[in-house]
Amino acid sequence: MDEAIVMESIKSQPSVSVIVPVRNGEPTIDPLLESLQRQDYDKKRVEVIVVDGNSTDKTRDIVKKHPVKLVVERRKGLNAARNTGVKDSNGDIVAFTDCDCVVPNNWITKIVENFKDPHVSCVGGSAKGLNGDFISQYADNSIVPLMPFFDKREELTTVKPFLRHPAGCNMAFRRKTADEVGWFDEDIQYGFDEVEFSERVCKAGYKMVLDPNVFVWHKHRSTLREFLKQNFQYGRGSGVLLKKGRMKDAVSTWSFLSLMGFMTWLLIVGSLSFLTFTSNWIVFPLLLFGFTVVPILVPMIVYAHRAIENRRYARAITYPFIDFLRVFSFCLGEIFELFKKSEQIM
Repeated sequence: MDEAIVMESIKSQPSVSVIVPVRNGEPTIDPLLESLQRQDYDKKRVEVIVVDGNSTDKTRDIVKKHPVKLVVERRKGLNAARNTGVKDSNGDIVAFTDCDCVVPNNWITKIVENFKDPHVSCVGGSAKGLNGDFISQYADNSIVPLMPFFDKREELTTVKPFLRHPAGCNMAFRRKTADEVGWFDEDIQYGFDEVEFSERVCKAGYKMVLDPNVFVWHKHRSTLREFLKQNFQYGRGSGVLLKKGRMKDAVSTWSFLSLMGFMTWLLIVGSLSFLTFTSNWIVFPLLLFGFTVVPILVPMIVYAHRAIENRRYARAITYPFIDFLRVFSFCLGEIFELFKKSEQIM
């Protein structure tokens, strides 16, 4: 009798499609696919679909060694690959992760647990650094982490700023809900695409869950140059959404205000620099010093307070400067995209 109940419970489990977009993922795709094969969820209820975006390395050869479905997408863009994967999938729930991630054995199980509530149609989780190098540690421990990181479960009916939304490398949706609101906007590049999609789900009247028990390990950028380039691209993604006028919520408001604050800072610093070199007044150098140093001193105080607890004292000195460069890169990306002519994705 107990065995029959267990079998009936397994049959009632929703089917899950895991979509993995990839392009030139030779160094990282194998560990991800191995971790997906170790899931404790009923394997008969799971399909893994890898969508390759014209890789020029050995990505496809590696994928073919695993019991997964390989689909080739010749159009450019991450969202084109995601949407192609969805069209080739059959699961009741569609989950997404990236080729530079590794998932724990209970990843799918923890995702599905949140969908027991019929009002929940969107689930996101935390993304932790896979490596322990300096930049990865900064990405996880900065005032605003690079990836969403949740310390408690939240049920939301709207997208909120400061990473209160799913990450593209760790999110899942009900297929029927996504069919209703439309899938990923293929015109959006560089980032914030998952935020825009989640916003549509919430505006349709569904709940979004952010669950710290749904987490993945993500291979962050390992050098400062790569990290700043990534943030520049994220800024471009924010600029795309601001141009499209698609995000009239707290996230877009925060992006707009931060951009205006950055441009105001540039104007003030530029004006003070000019006055410093053309005037004998000592007040201008003092003001210039204040407007350039205070943005670094404020986070330095925050990191110093944290250092008392974690004893990572070097972070109090180095992290504020990276914060400054990161904000600078992000806002430059926004400005670049806002003044860039629109392009059609082929």
